[in-house]
Amino acid sequence: MSHKRIPKRKAAFAAGTVVALGAAAILLPNANASQDGSSNNATAIAPKTLKATDASDLASQLEKLLGDAFAGSYYDSDSKQLVVNVISGDSNVVVQAKKAGAKVRQVDNSLPELAAGAKTLKEEATIPGTAWAVDPRTNKILVTADSTVTGDKWNTLESTVKSLGSDMATVKKSAGTFKTFVSGGDAIFGGGARCSLGFNVTAGDGSPAFLTAGHCGVAAKQWSDTQDGQPIATVDQATFPGDGDFALVKYDDPATQAPSEVNVGGGQTVAINQAADAEVGLQVFRMGSTTGLADGQVLGLDATVNYPEGTVTGLIQTDVCAEPGDSGGSLFTQDGSAIGLTSGGSGDCTVGGETFFQPVTTALQAVGATLGAGDAAGGAGDQAGGEEAGAGAGDDAGAGAGQEAGAGGDASASPGDEAGAGQEVGGDQAGGDVIGGEEAGNGQEIGNGQEAGNGAGDATGDAAGQAHN
Repeated sequence: MSHKRIPKRKAAFAAGTVVALGAAAILLPNANASQDGSSNNATAIAPKTLKATDASDLASQLEKLLGDAFAGSYYDSDSKQLVVNVISGDSNVVVQAKKAGAKVRQVDNSLPELAAGAKTLKEEATIPGTAWAVDPRTNKILVTADSTVTGDKWNTLESTVKSLGSDMATVKKSAGTFKTFVSGGDAIFGGGARCSLGFNVTAGDGSPAFLTAGHCGVAAKQWSDTQDGQPIATVDQATFPGDGDFALVKYDDPATQAPSEVNVGGGQTVAINQAADAEVGLQVFRMGSTTGLADGQVLGLDATVNYPEGTVTGLIQTDVCAEPGDSGGSLFTQDGSAIGLTSGGSGDCTVGGETFFQPVTTALQAVGATLGAGDAAGGAGDQAGGEEAGAGAGDDAGAGAGQEAGAGGDASASPGDEAGAGQEVGGDQAGGDVIGGEEAGNGQEIGNGQEAGNGAGDATGDAAGQAHN
């Protein structure tokens, strides 16, 4: 949880360090520059090569441009091209899509037909342990059943899928059990449960807040950044089950500074600069307090998941692993786009499984919040670590001395204590080694990659302040 409120802070990097470091190697440095495709053949229109987020924007434009002929799209990560499905044989439609830069293929099922199939599933096969989403790569509805769907439940599901036709839907079994990923232990704590912070935001009234999973928001009203610690934030709005799985939680201290970034462990952060819609095929990264950093691809959009607690609609389906305690954690892209909040799924980070995420764009619109928060004090000099950071040092936590951002071996330590002078930043101990442990001197990076000094402000070692988003 990247915020600054309590003078003394300490945070332990959660389990999953090996996974985190592996995925971080992909994240850093940033890559995938966008460039236009071209062709020496004047009569040919070559698809553009695009960054995934640019492909998502193009897909939205083409959906409006092509109207009823648009039948979904996905991002081909190998060719870095947007593939657009069209159902019309009208050559003009194909030309329009190609001119816009997409690769075009003709398919049989329209979006209204796929939506009608999903409606039938909802009416006849809303069974706990089932989920479905449209897969534009197959132009079908992908239906998944977990290990609890057996006997009459399986027969009902299978017969419903068959009634839609083999060209409309497919069904597969999952070895795990669909569940929300909330647990007890580390990160943000409320009512005996633990979850992960998603993204810091600014609420509609201008106050600092964060997004997390809705099932976390309904589990407890107040949340702390340490186990059995004093509450630091209160749930303002929560939706679960129903039309999503998201909650807006406002920091109790209106002076809380909550940078728009994700702590990916090892003293590294990824700046979050925008909210973006997911696109099938998009490479995404998930950060959670249990398993750290993991990556994968978006598999489906507008997914419906039938949890034991009820049905949730409008989710993103992925193959990114997650485990209990990761709920609410951030799903984002390499270039710093906020995509989703961890909802639930099946499996774990050993065997894999299916996972579902709340789209950030939908959550922001529903709660009336915006990404970003006050993360620059402009050298005004706030108190941190019990010291006054003077002009030119911003909110330097013990400037020239450093700050401890994680004490190894303290399993319950999450964003928390010890921001005093003369300590280490990112001092997570793993087998006797310090992960990300570097001293933060005046003007040096402090754990999360923000600079302390030169008026940068808000450099409180917020690898300690983030609940491993």
